[in-house]
Amino acid sequence: MKRRSRQSNYFPCKVETLQQDLFSDFFNSSPDLASKKVSVEGKTAIIIYMDYLVKEEEVFSHVTTKIQEAKQLDYQTIESDIPITDIMELKTLDEIGGALLEGYVCVYIEKEKSSLVIPVPRIDQRKPGKAETETLIFGPRISFSESIDMNMNFIHKRLDTKTLTVEKFIIGDMIPTEVRLLYLSDIANDEAVQEMRDRLNSLKIDDVLESSALTQYIEDNSYSIFPQFLVTELPDRFCYSLKEGRVGLLVDKSPSGVIAPVSFLSFFQTTEDIYTRWNMGSFIRLMRIVAMFLSITLTPLYVAALTYHYEIIPDALLVSLGHSRSRVPFPPLLEALILEFLIELIREAGARLPTKVGQTMGIVGGIVIGQAIVQAGFTSNILIIIVALSALASFTTPSYLMGSAIRIIRFPLILLAGFWGFIGLIFSFAFIAIHLVKQRSLSFPYFVPIYPFQPRDFDNSFLRLPFLWSNKRAYSNRPKKIRRFQKPNR
Repeated sequence: MKRRSRQSNYFPCKVETLQQDLFSDFFNSSPDLASKKVSVEGKTAIIIYMDYLVKEEEVFSHVTTKIQEAKQLDYQTIESDIPITDIMELKTLDEIGGALLEGYVCVYIEKEKSSLVIPVPRIDQRKPGKAETETLIFGPRISFSESIDMNMNFIHKRLDTKTLTVEKFIIGDMIPTEVRLLYLSDIANDEAVQEMRDRLNSLKIDDVLESSALTQYIEDNSYSIFPQFLVTELPDRFCYSLKEGRVGLLVDKSPSGVIAPVSFLSFFQTTEDIYTRWNMGSFIRLMRIVAMFLSITLTPLYVAALTYHYEIIPDALLVSLGHSRSRVPFPPLLEALILEFLIELIREAGARLPTKVGQTMGIVGGIVIGQAIVQAGFTSNILIIIVALSALASFTTPSYLMGSAIRIIRFPLILLAGFWGFIGLIFSFAFIAIHLVKQRSLSFPYFVPIYPFQPRDFDNSFLRLPFLWSNKRAYSNRPKKIRRFQKPNR
């Protein structure tokens, strides 16, 4: 929208002038701008609002009716008669236009030096539902909503402590969006808080589309495929991270929160690991890490072995492989790329279709297409099994962003394995390891506790030890209070 910049006071003016300037200049002749003139004992006032942004029944009952029933027309009387708080007086056209876009009602009395704005916003929001991308068996299943006020309510219910600190930022030059920075002042590291504060203050962008988009503006390395901030739908995981000494971000109109700093292994953990027994939680964490490694290595190993390293394959398996590939016209590299691309195509189609149709598409489509391409001789049975196992292993990653990164990494690994065999695989693994070692999250090391080596943090990353043994927060977060509780004497 076109807006005029006014350095001096806009008032006093005629009510028609204010109405015309808002209508034609600020809102580009928007048909949604509603206005009504009211006269009381010779004085004229105008009530202006955007009809789709306010509760019109409350505008009529709390504003229009109260002004018409007023004994005298002045701002002090209006403010005392109207049962609404947070009423403000504004003096410029830009301020009034911005308030109208936030659900305020403008009341201007002719020849006055300012205008009164009254908050009557219409808040349309969905009810809290279950998380879609972070499914849990144990623990709270409620997810964030698009309302930042409702999300703050979730946080305060779980963190009922005076040390919970909330800082408000308005980001976006064209479309201002509210962003909240949350942390526990007695636990969070001051350097992490200040670093996040500085990054938010330095942003000069038109608008913030969503919390995931915001992380791409403030992350340490925008060229890396690995996510450096954890985006979660779950309030309980958000609160648990704050209690561990991290900082969080909530973005208005976004149904997810942002957590930082995080490590690479943080994306393979869930709060469900804490709700289950410690031995089961440790087993599941280790299984996810092993599954991640298998997901990125199984198909490249198949390509490398069949292209350059037949000698490492046992004789019995080599006969089976030769028989399975006897009708395949493609080299192993092209065969693997075609099948991996087909799996990703089915996965993406299933994710975009309605839930019931998507599940049917994934199961039936995978079986039918897989059987058809084997019978047609485009691929071997063994590669079908390997690619299916790789896909299943990638789905064990709790974070959708990290799971997507792992699936994408497979493609360059397959190419390098097809061109240079095991040498290409060793080179690619070394490159990934160096990249992870150099990576940072909010200026904190990303690959801890592996590098820098922190064996004391193994119980907060690889394992989930019993609560009585794990009474310390992760050293890598550098919290002010390292102890969660004092171990009892038994």
